[in-house]
Formats: sequence, structure tokens, C-alpha cells
Amino acid sequence: MKRLILMRHAKSDWKTGQEDHDRPLNARGRRAATVLGDWLRQNGQLPDAVLSSSAMRTRETLDRLQIKAQATFDPTLYLADSSVLESVLKGATGERVLMLGHNPGIGDFAAELMERPVDHPRFHAYPTGATLIADFDIDHWPELHLGTGRLVDFIVPRDLTD
Repeated sequence: MKRLILMRHAKSDWKTGQEDHDRPLNARGRRAATVLGDWLRQNGQLPDAVLSSSAMRTRETLDRLQIKAQATFDPTLYLADSSVLESVLKGATGERVLMLGHNPGIGDFAAELMERPVDHPRFHAYPTGATLIADFDIDHWPELHLGTGRLVDFIVPRDLTD
């Protein structure tokens, strides 16, 4: 059994004038990432490996999650489409992997992974901070097939702060 935690980075700051890759989180994003990290810990969902885009906003999201797992910052995950996300995930070695990325690829990938549609009003928008937790009945990540994920949980930061 393998578990994937698929997270879109928290809300970034468009006002900094930085290049897209170098944009940091805004205040709301920093708060959301901290809350998401607390939620992962409270629910026993900490990963043992992290695959993240190399962008500043994904790095800062991971930092705010306060996760102690081994992280790989892969430049191919920056604005990656679902096929790239799938390919990178198939190279993972952890039992419980957190993948941090960007829309639209991460939202598309989440939908393609699941065996059943996720019943949440925000799932198809996959807003910043959206986090899917899914299980796969496989022994090794290269065995992953789309449409086989079983929902464990799906949350957006607003669900945790309202």
C-alpha cells in the first residue's frame, strides 16, 4: 500500500514584482501552510518523502508545513502537467509521499488518479493549499495506474479556518 498526499502550494504574493518562479507566499498563504501542517500532524498523515517543485512558493509552503521528511526539489515539477507529475511520482521511493506543485497540472492529476470523483465543492478548482490524500494498492510507485486511487481525505485551507 502506498499513500500520496497531493498538495497545491499555498497562496502566493503577486505584489512583489518577482518572476513567477521566485514569488513567495503572501500572509494568507503562510497562515494556510502552517494550518495544513498542523492538520497533517493531528491526523497522522506526515509523509516520509517529499517531491516538490523548485519554485519559491512550494519551498516556502513546505517550510511552513514543518515536515521533517527528505525533500527533493525537482525543477521539472514547476508548472508541470499531469503526465510529468505521474512520471516523477513513479520514481518515488517513500511509502507516504507528499507531492507539492501547481495548477492546472496538480488539479488535473488529482482528478485522473481517483477511482471515483471526489465529493467536495472545491475539488475541481483545486485552489491554493488544496490537499488530496489517496491510497493505492501497490507495492512500488512504478506500478501506479491512473484511476486507482482511493480517497482518504480532501481538504482546502478554508475548511480548516472557518
